[in-house]
Amino acid sequence: MTRPAKQVRGGPKGSAAAAPASDGFGAGDIISVIRQIGPTLSPSEQRVATALLADVDFAVHSSNADLARRAGVSEPTVTRFSRSVGCRGVRELKVKLAQAMAVGRIYLELPPHVGTDLARPALWRSVFQEIRNAINAVEQQLQKDDVEKAAEVIARCSKLAAFGVGGGSTVAVAEVENRFFRLGIAVNHTSDPRLMRMIAATLGRGDVVLAISTSGNIPEVIEAAKVARQYGATIIAITKPQSRLAAIADIALGFHVPEAPDALKPTASRYALLAAIDLLATSTAYLKPRDAQERMRRIKFELMKAPNEDANGPLGD
Repeated sequence: MTRPAKQVRGGPKGSAAAAPASDGFGAGDIISVIRQIGPTLSPSEQRVATALLADVDFAVHSSNADLARRAGVSEPTVTRFSRSVGCRGVRELKVKLAQAMAVGRIYLELPPHVGTDLARPALWRSVFQEIRNAINAVEQQLQKDDVEKAAEVIARCSKLAAFGVGGGSTVAVAEVENRFFRLGIAVNHTSDPRLMRMIAATLGRGDVVLAISTSGNIPEVIEAAKVARQYGATIIAITKPQSRLAAIADIALGFHVPEAPDALKPTASRYALLAAIDLLATSTAYLKPRDAQERMRRIKFELMKAPNEDANGPLGD
């Protein structure tokens, strides 16, 4: 395993030699390597690091001379810097930088206004606007007939299993259980890929899988849904239209929320998922209103035995 070189002690001032990367430095993640060992480099090599991290795209596509000019150093210094961070030369450095660019610019460049007086009002406006945009996207893109059909299937199912992995989908499948158990529906959720397949293998006709994925391309969720379907379960997907998951679902509740170009903000698509789940749960409850209301009355009756419980408060806080 290659490691970024350490400064050669006792040699010519500013000299460095390529050497294996020290333990703890991200293997293959050249940006992380540069940021971690930057303070240990010579002052001229630190200027190269600063220029490179300020505009990675420029560093990838510029010539050695252009990068040296931007950093205010000589071309040999750029070469020495490349070796100091574990590369054989500038060419390999650029290859690794191009690989780092694959994550997208929003993870490399700070959003506008960061560190200025405009940061707080811009942050407030953008966060709430993204949430509103996400909920509007669900309202506009979901098809009424599909939601009603999904609600009908869930209302008469024997068991409901919610599958989803990752950040937002993990939260969403937990919310599925939270919303549907109070309607008297036997429901559980999991985000463990192996457990999803195990549960899927126990399902059959009359059972439903609610598979959730904002991208619709998560292999673990797709494979678990396929397992459940082969045993006769109905697959409902809350996912991106025309995705792989949507294609295998019996009923696809499709919408797409574009991600905001700001890696510092949580993804607003979580609100889209929760809105879709709330709509589906309410639609299900309205298909069995007496039964659903009685289940929730019992829950509230038991909760009212606790001190400080408010009869007009939310069910379960």
